[in-house]
Amino acid sequence: MPVFTRLRQLPGKNDEPAAADGEVAPQGPPAPDDETSTGGAGGNNSAEGEAEAATDEPAPDDESGTGRGSGEVRKYLGWTVTALAAALIHVCLQMPNTLGNLKPTEFLRLPAEAIIGAAVLLALPRRPRLITAAISGAALGALTALNILDIGYNEYLGRHFNIVLDWELLDDAQSYMKDSLGGTTTVLLTIGVVLLVVALIAAVALATVRIADLLARHKADASRGALIAGTVWITCTAFGLQVAGVPIAADHTAGVIKVHARRAMDTLRDEAAFAKEAKADTFGNTPADQLVPDLRGKDVIFTFIESYGRSALEDPLIAPGVTNTLDTSTEALEKAGFHAKSGWLTSATYGGSSWLGHSTTLSGLWIDNQQRYRTVMASDHLSLTKAFQKTGDWDTVGIMPGVQKGWPEQQYYGLDRVYNAFQLGYKGPKFSWSTMPDQYALEAFQRQVHGRNRDKPLMSEIILTSSHQPWAPIPKMVDWDDLGDGSVFEPIQRAGTDPADIISDSTRSKQEYGKSIAYSLTSLTQWLERYGTDDTVLVFLGDHQPISRVSGAKAGRDVPISIVAKDPKILDKITTWNWTDGLQPAPKAPVWKMSSFRDRFLTAFGSTPHASTE
Repeated sequence: MPVFTRLRQLPGKNDEPAAADGEVAPQGPPAPDDETSTGGAGGNNSAEGEAEAATDEPAPDDESGTGRGSGEVRKYLGWTVTALAAALIHVCLQMPNTLGNLKPTEFLRLPAEAIIGAAVLLALPRRPRLITAAISGAALGALTALNILDIGYNEYLGRHFNIVLDWELLDDAQSYMKDSLGGTTTVLLTIGVVLLVVALIAAVALATVRIADLLARHKADASRGALIAGTVWITCTAFGLQVAGVPIAADHTAGVIKVHARRAMDTLRDEAAFAKEAKADTFGNTPADQLVPDLRGKDVIFTFIESYGRSALEDPLIAPGVTNTLDTSTEALEKAGFHAKSGWLTSATYGGSSWLGHSTTLSGLWIDNQQRYRTVMASDHLSLTKAFQKTGDWDTVGIMPGVQKGWPEQQYYGLDRVYNAFQLGYKGPKFSWSTMPDQYALEAFQRQVHGRNRDKPLMSEIILTSSHQPWAPIPKMVDWDDLGDGSVFEPIQRAGTDPADIISDSTRSKQEYGKSIAYSLTSLTQWLERYGTDDTVLVFLGDHQPISRVSGAKAGRDVPISIVAKDPKILDKITTWNWTDGLQPAPKAPVWKMSSFRDRFLTAFGSTPHASTE
């Protein structure tokens, strides 16, 4: 403002302030005795007044200094909270769903979802903006929890979480934790996980609301920032710009949503298609007298060894003990008159969900998810074990030490009777998840079933559980005559390794896993050597590979399978399979899909195909 203009605006004590050049003139200072005077109201609204106010020294006890100090603290605290809110949203937008991608470079990317979200929030009125921010933030928090769950599924089961099918498996996971870590620890962990998920969803929702409010208060700057960020994102995409091999421009969250949506749609379509597939059966209409005629009079035993995978024979930290056990057992069985042939099957599951491997082997269908499992269990598709029951020439039983509740699958598998964890007479301690040692389960099978006089030969399905994770504590072999009711295992269990000591240690898990497989193999082969007869035919295999922490991130899904018998005619029937002699399949032995075994087995032992289509 020119000097002469300012002079014109300096009124006298009793003059009214005048306006010049269309401006509202500042009010002059009040009378000296004015009680409201603090240096001039006009001075507080002009540069001169601010300068004058700056020269006034407050009284020593002026509380305004404290107010300014606390105000600055609140200001800095507010910006810190805002920065943390922005960081939380950014991390959630970039959260990988595999452990291998959980690295710093993934979080240095520019997320398209943040740019689009900012543009949308800036365009909305206050109330819709806050509602949109809260809902989208909560959804992002839930998606982040899903990504973390995905990491766990990849690590343990070698596959992604299926939002349609896999929720019911969380109950099995809780049961596994209870058996491995104890009830109290499991309850506390479960409560902790639920609280963390709720806290994560709430925190991301609040963070998004806070950022939305900040954008609205600085709308012009935020709009320019969103425009610049969008331009940068498009440029990085167009030129394929990267940092350490990772693209700068990212649309990770949108990609994850798209993948889950596609997987859900594929699951729903697969359900209908598989229902039709399960109705078609190569041996569905085969007459009873034309099923497995070459096994008439034989006691046939199908045994699944938990987590017995190819890694047990090939991983350098695991294999020595296992292969030595196989070599020793092969020699011992040969001395007892038994011979074996072995090959590989590719399992439908990995790391867990053993029942998918069992059902795939015995149904001849590829059952790699829970919906397929439910479908086939409710169908009339002929299982390999039920084929024996259908003939009417075998008694059929199941030895299921891992079953601790009702098991309606008994009907599908065609088992006349099932002995579960409570019906084998065991009074000893549990070994983590496993309800009893394999040696005891086999001895109970001998005592209650196999060793009794019968009018018919026996077909048995046995599930051995001592090699189930977490592989601690592990039973040890005792004298077969000393097994009794299993109490002999009390000191062995007490002296064993605590699961918590190995559950997060990959090297120790490998070592203990190898010991557990060697124990299961020893139990089974010693049982056969001790109780097997000229009419015994043993088929044993693994149901899946162990979890990736043990088998390795790049491990396949192959499992060993062996057929053992005294009668040379039995192994002659499978000569064309080109399996390896002995209990250890050669690295280049044939590899079949697990779902092909049923038909190959039925065909090899004389069954005549009569297909059903409905």
